[in-house]
Amino acid sequence: MNIIVFGATGNTGKRVLAQGIKMGHTMTAYVRNSEKLYDQLGEHSAKQVKVIVDDIMDPVSVCEALAHQDAAIIAAGHAGQGEEFVRIVDNIISQCELEPSFSGRVWVMGGAGLLDIPYTDLMGNHLPGFPPEYKNHNLNYERLQRTGLDWSMMCPGTMLDSREHPDPVQLHVTTDILPVPVPETIKEYSEAEIAGHLFSRFQELNVAYDDVVMCMLDHLELGGAFKGKRVGLAYQTKISVR
Repeated sequence: MNIIVFGATGNTGKRVLAQGIKMGHTMTAYVRNSEKLYDQLGEHSAKQVKVIVDDIMDPVSVCEALAHQDAAIIAAGHAGQGEEFVRIVDNIISQCELEPSFSGRVWVMGGAGLLDIPYTDLMGNHLPGFPPEYKNHNLNYERLQRTGLDWSMMCPGTMLDSREHPDPVQLHVTTDILPVPVPETIKEYSEAEIAGHLFSRFQELNVAYDDVVMCMLDHLELGGAFKGKRVGLAYQTKISVR
């Protein structure tokens, strides 16, 4: 499969490239700094990647880069960039829509605050105390809802270099809702109380970068189970729900 990665030198993007190569995909990296990419990949892996060095805000360059790609993984930018982050995602999505030879499969990085809270009509980013910059993820989600592309939005909590759990754990994957057990009584809480409850449990949402990456790479088929969905990840634990 032909896969293009935007933001290929970031913590997520560089792992997408490395795992994609191992899986036998034809990988393209769209970057600002090719030297950084080569340093990260190493000489052998770098030879297996097509590298495009250009401005991610240049619509012509992005559109040309998408030609004949089967999937695009957008790992560029971060919520703290504010409007620039939203413009980056909007530009790439817009070019995905315009390039006729692009298949339409897109993964976009979001965050756990985008997921619905069970038994409520709320998502984390709507709650008091959540950093206001997280709402940039909401804007990207709203942009995706307006497209006809086959998209999914990855919504992990804090991503770690490796798993914290010493024992084998099973990755629990959800669509649209938080991937951790929530008591039904939460529907009786105020928004501030719900926020406090979630803040106290954020560590349960920690997940390794490699597991996030493999989940995306394992779901690149058109019309799959994650089409038009926000995807949450957590490790199954024996933590009781109170």
